[in-house]
Amino acid sequence: MKSYDQLVRHKGNQDLFKAVEMSVVALHNNMPLHIHAEGLRGTGKTTIMRAVKKILPPIIRIKNCRYNCHPDAPHCPEHRYLSSEGVRKIGTELVPCPFLEISHAAKIGTVVGSIDLGKLTNQKETSAAILPGTLPQAHRGIIFIDEINRLADTSPELADVLLDVMGTKPGHLQIEETGMPVIELPVSVCIWAASNPDEEPGALNRIRRQLADRFDFSINMGRPSDYQAVYTILEKHNKEEIITSDNKKIAAVGSLESIIIEDYIRKIIAKVYVDFNLESLRAVETMEFASSLSCLLAGRNKVEVTDISSIVNLALAHRIDGETIAAILKYLDNIKNECNMEDIAPNCASEKIMEKLVKQEDDEKIAWWRKIIATIYNKVRFSIKSNKQGEYSESGSEALSAGNIVDPTKTTIIAPPQKAVAMKELPVEDFIASEGNIFDDKK
Repeated sequence: MKSYDQLVRHKGNQDLFKAVEMSVVALHNNMPLHIHAEGLRGTGKTTIMRAVKKILPPIIRIKNCRYNCHPDAPHCPEHRYLSSEGVRKIGTELVPCPFLEISHAAKIGTVVGSIDLGKLTNQKETSAAILPGTLPQAHRGIIFIDEINRLADTSPELADVLLDVMGTKPGHLQIEETGMPVIELPVSVCIWAASNPDEEPGALNRIRRQLADRFDFSINMGRPSDYQAVYTILEKHNKEEIITSDNKKIAAVGSLESIIIEDYIRKIIAKVYVDFNLESLRAVETMEFASSLSCLLAGRNKVEVTDISSIVNLALAHRIDGETIAAILKYLDNIKNECNMEDIAPNCASEKIMEKLVKQEDDEKIAWWRKIIATIYNKVRFSIKSNKQGEYSESGSEALSAGNIVDPTKTTIIAPPQKAVAMKELPVEDFIASEGNIFDDKK
């Protein structure tokens, strides 16, 4: 297999390169970023993901711990109750970052954990113990699942396990075996997956939408679109592999703790969620987290609107339609352009954008009230016109005073049948009279 640095980048795969690099940086900062690549067979999805194994930074763990316990935060059944002194007595070791795979034909016991038959059948020292499966052994590393759409279709119990592991950060894993105490573990692992949506059983979001939503990024993998990219791939395929010494550059970019997210950035993300009717809150959580990663990879310490724009498609492609994504990008582009970020001093940029967002909110409120007033005016005008033609009742006629203004003292007041709801939470049509005479007592 070619090294990661030798893989050819082109327009069709650049989003996947970007996603895996952001996930590696996230892993280096002890925060999983789950990614799923969809695309035509043979376009290199699996090749890119597996090649990343060679650039992963090593991890330090308690010596010989099969669960990869961090010396400062042991979590496994064997070490979770150890004191610092106890950890020092056992010692620590530096090991390669875990990169394990789960096939769509895997069994639940091999993935989660099962009884350790080796210890159970040991005649000299028989003991009952749990043998950790693939997921707990990948703690602080990466799990790769090829053809995850097939796994979701044929192994719903494994899909349920992935839901627990990916539902929170860190995830949750429970190992159960008859006659053994239940073992609960926190599991911090990046789930990487690939699938061919044009083959049976189809796209993941159609098979298991809940699982698809667990992925922070969904990347549409494309084929090379120019001759030079294909030529370069063929050329490198026939060259002897050269391992560079720059493999750790991605993980060495720094810490997320140094990244500053100002209030106006969170306010922009919040408005995107509300104004564009996003369903899952994981979408906006991913947008905030991925914006920080983008900023870190760019060598800056303060998140900008550009960082949000750069990850919108990755974070939302599997959650909303392309037309909505395009509208969001246009909205973000308008904010960036109207504030003219390049010409604004850094200390004034956030204030300028915040002023714009506040003005937008005020304009929206004014527009809302204008819509109400206009609707009421049109209804009253229609009713008055009908009244002049003799189409209103006597009680309605008496309700009109000089100047065609309703006299509230001559209007019948009826208590509402239900608890009142804030007007702004209802469509205009729900609290303004519909067709007909609004002054008719029968309405």
